Amino acid sequence: MSVRVKICGVKESRHIPCLLQQPAAAYVGLVFYPRSPRFVSVSQASALIDAMPASLKKVGVVVDGDDHVLHHIISHVALDFLQCHGEESCARIATIKSTFAIKVIKAIKVRCADDIKKAGPFQSVADMLLFDAAAPHSLALPGGSGRAFEWTWLDNFRSACPWFLSGGLDADNLSVAVRTSGATHVDVSSGVERAPGEKDSSKIRSFLDNAALITQETQPC
Repeated sequence: MSVRVKICGVKESRHIPCLLQQPAAAYVGLVFYPRSPRFVSVSQASALIDAMPASLKKVGVVVDGDDHVLHHIISHVALDFLQCHGEESCARIATIKSTFAIKVIKAIKVRCADDIKKAGPFQSVADMLLFDAAAPHSLALPGGSGRAFEWTWLDNFRSACPWFLSGGLDADNLSVAVRTSGATHVDVSSGVERAPGEKDSSKIRSFLDNAALITQETQPC
């Protein structure tokens, strides 16, 4: 099993070198949601991307962005994917893809086992899915809360498109999370931070090292 990692909420170029030390690092998430502690402006995001190799897929995270907002982001930042992390419908995802000619990751917020079923209709329109633990109603943010959901809920999930496991992951629980859920793509944000919005290079390296180790251990002899 090859485990591919998305480090989400990168804000500073000093963290980029540690992303290049492990092939497990495949995606970088840039958050365009102003209320997030991981928010970056289009100018900040563009500068960060200029420092990244083409091998890293750049993902712009948005929350129920309208066409004006999305056009502003896409026209200034060279993104490979938009990650729609709000309440976007299947129709909205299809419109975004056709209007902006960009691949889309649709986030599915999970509070209970039945929430996994919400992914069904999106498989025909999204390029990838992302399962994230739903944030408590008391929090204003739709993600990045550091909470996990029950990974066994994904045991029998079969998808027509690739999907990420997200929510509450860190270097210590990554192996159990991957083996329990069957995820081949994982997304981490708060699990590689020293404080909300402050990435920790040593934690990023540890997470990527463990992802690489899982890949090595599960490769057929």
